Amino acid sequence: MRCLVIEDDIETSRYIANGLKENGFTVTQCGNGADGLHLATNEPWAAIILDRMLPGSVDGLTIVSTLRSLGKTTPVLVLSALANLDERIRGLRSGGDDYLTKPFAFSELMARIDALLRRSGMKEDVSELRVLDLTLDLRRRRAERAAKPIALQPREFRLLEYLVRHQGHVVTRTMLLEAVWDYHFDPHTNAVDVQISRLRQKIDKDFSPTLLHTVRGVGYMLSPDA
Repeated sequence: MRCLVIEDDIETSRYIANGLKENGFTVTQCGNGADGLHLATNEPWAAIILDRMLPGSVDGLTIVSTLRSLGKTTPVLVLSALANLDERIRGLRSGGDDYLTKPFAFSELMARIDALLRRSGMKEDVSELRVLDLTLDLRRRRAERAAKPIALQPREFRLLEYLVRHQGHVVTRTMLLEAVWDYHFDPHTNAVDVQISRLRQKIDKDFSPTLLHTVRGVGYMLSPDA
């Protein structure tokens, strides 16, 4: 599921994004109101985590009220350092589904997101992903193919999980760097290619058919079809 995090504090945004990724979300981060408004209103999201106070002329409440005026029902969790009752009421009346004050524990944030998704009917209790005979156990973070265990390092598991969740679709190196390495810039490294090569050795070398394919000049795709 896709989640949008609109938060100008880099450390807070990274903290939230990393936790969400560990819980199986695909996360897009944004640090200002103008870009956040564009992303929130033009792309589909399972949930939006939105800072109340953002730099520039577009603040969090403007974003959520605009969403609601457009008829979009995406669950929105408003984050704010403003803890008084009037501010919480204002955040909810602007269209926020829940309001969480800073500082907060990630476990509480995750519980609130789970509750919002259950209410919206979008919560998936997915504990296992499959592509043909390749199986990922998301709870135990284990993989196997043809009932044979595959030993994966944590980053390799995250990479494979991302590819499985996007099976049948081409994913670019930039997408992988953002989702698996948490890089939001080009580090001019071949880390993706190296990890893909290692992953291919583990999931494809002794099995058939080949699942992990290179799409020349674009990226990679996990699919049972060549």
